[in-house]
Amino acid sequence: MTVDRRIADITDRIRERSAPTREAYLARIRQKGADGPKRARLSCGNLAHGFAACGPTDKERLTENRAANLGIITAYNDMLSAHQPYETYPEVIRQVAREMGATAQVAGGVPAMCDGVTQGQTGMEMSLFSRDVIAMAAAVGLSHDMFDAAVYLGICDKIVPGLAIAALAFGHLPAIFVPAGPMTSGLPNDEKSRIRQLYAEGKVGRDKLLEAESKSYHGPGTCTFYGTANSNQMLMEIMGLHTPGSSFVNPGTPLRDALTREATKRALAITALGNEYTPAGLVVDERAVVNGVVGLHATGGSTNHTMHLVAIAAAAGIKLTWQDISDLSDITPLLARVYPNGLADVNHFAAAGGMGFLIRELLDHGMLHEDVRTAWGTGLRAYAVEARLAADGLSVAREPASAESGDPKVLTTADKPFSHNGGLRILKGNMGEAVIKVSAVKPEKRVVEAPARVFQDQDAVKAAFDAGELTGDFIAVVRFQGPQANGMPELHKLTPLLGVLLDRGQKVALVTDGRMSGASGKVPAAIHVTPEAKAGGPIAKLRDGDMLRVDGEAGVLEILVPEAELAARELASPDLSANEFGLGRELFAPFRALAGTASTGASVFFG
Repeated sequence: MTVDRRIADITDRIRERSAPTREAYLARIRQKGADGPKRARLSCGNLAHGFAACGPTDKERLTENRAANLGIITAYNDMLSAHQPYETYPEVIRQVAREMGATAQVAGGVPAMCDGVTQGQTGMEMSLFSRDVIAMAAAVGLSHDMFDAAVYLGICDKIVPGLAIAALAFGHLPAIFVPAGPMTSGLPNDEKSRIRQLYAEGKVGRDKLLEAESKSYHGPGTCTFYGTANSNQMLMEIMGLHTPGSSFVNPGTPLRDALTREATKRALAITALGNEYTPAGLVVDERAVVNGVVGLHATGGSTNHTMHLVAIAAAAGIKLTWQDISDLSDITPLLARVYPNGLADVNHFAAAGGMGFLIRELLDHGMLHEDVRTAWGTGLRAYAVEARLAADGLSVAREPASAESGDPKVLTTADKPFSHNGGLRILKGNMGEAVIKVSAVKPEKRVVEAPARVFQDQDAVKAAFDAGELTGDFIAVVRFQGPQANGMPELHKLTPLLGVLLDRGQKVALVTDGRMSGASGKVPAAIHVTPEAKAGGPIAKLRDGDMLRVDGEAGVLEILVPEAELAARELASPDLSANEFGLGRELFAPFRALAGTASTGASVFFG
């Protein structure tokens, strides 16, 4: 089926807007692809350093330069549940490569920090910038120019976007992203949320809270709610950088192992040494980017990707805007209900039909570009499948996605969507621009007009809550939380507090130049306000009692103060020195100084 005219029109305008930068990018990767890896032309000393630790067979193959060499970039660490499974992957990849007459080397490791560990803590102020650090760390590993393709082992919030930026910086190299999968289902996410709210109200103690959290986050794999980590996996699959059907298979299973072996074989098949050369820079084009945005909306994915997708696109010379994202949301049906947009977790989503069902539905209704180039070597229709373990117990078999959802309450058809739009919108007004995710917000809660309560950080909000000061209807304004101020931490700590007030019958909303993450929930939240307070945005002029309007239906964010009065006010300028030191924050001062706006990806590369 041909793509819907509205999708095509948005793609065309992105392509037209991006033409100069995209052409310059393609020229660079074509030149580099023509040059090939330099190991064949390295001096003997250089090459000897490059394979000194290899065994005799690998050394021989690298010396002859006829066999492909895979560069593995890994985000393994064993503190974080999502990345712990990667410990054994490099040896699996090396073994498969040897069986195929090739070689594989770990080119480098990248950091992987967890927003779940750092929520509400000092380390969260480095979280967003870790994406750009990851991109640079991967570039360092690949800069040895010893490789014919790259295999990327990463799964969580900033890790995959950082790796994707690196993969596109090395866009002449084929790239395969290898997921590790979600942990098995534990305590239901809505029950975890209920216990959090009871703790916020002082109705249960820390022991009960820790018990609930431990039952929810209980084993290897990603968290099971549909936050940024699982949105990442959806994106890599729908953009053609995974092998089909690999996103949501649990760690430590025979199918997971078979998919890793298969990904290695595919990476070897698409190098320039064979007949299926597929550089990453040609996989990620304007159509793939639009497919990614549509997938984000159709699944109710993470608000963080309003920044990450913009930055990933920019790495490929493509200029994606918030308006493009908003316009695509308006026409994309919501087909999945996964927490926080529903009660199910990602394992339930996968069991209901998962990515294969979703992609098939969107393709059949013209909502995706089918004629894309993928790492699998085919158009996107090849991803409308379900992966299973083959009869030999070692390889992967695929069959067409089921015609019917395994659970229509979790995954539905495009004919009967949960909503006719993706629920992610851009707000505009005299405060600037912001992002709001309304797919988990009840329709009657999406418009709030109320006086402002202005805070400089989320701890001040909690103090006011604990003191019983947050009474009546109000809009909490938490400012100086943007990239330039303190690295733009997630303010997820506010969710239980504001949720309690909402449940008490108060009209409550949040306005912030910080983030709320893929876990944005039932409280209407205007996030990523641009320009941020540190950059002199109007949010820095707000005072307690100013009337504000957050309208998630009409897309409005307004300060209801006379224009002349607002213009005459001075900008707030709090002391931010406490954000500049401790836990390594002093090392990130150049990032804060160079960071672009949230609307341009909040990056030090593409501001």
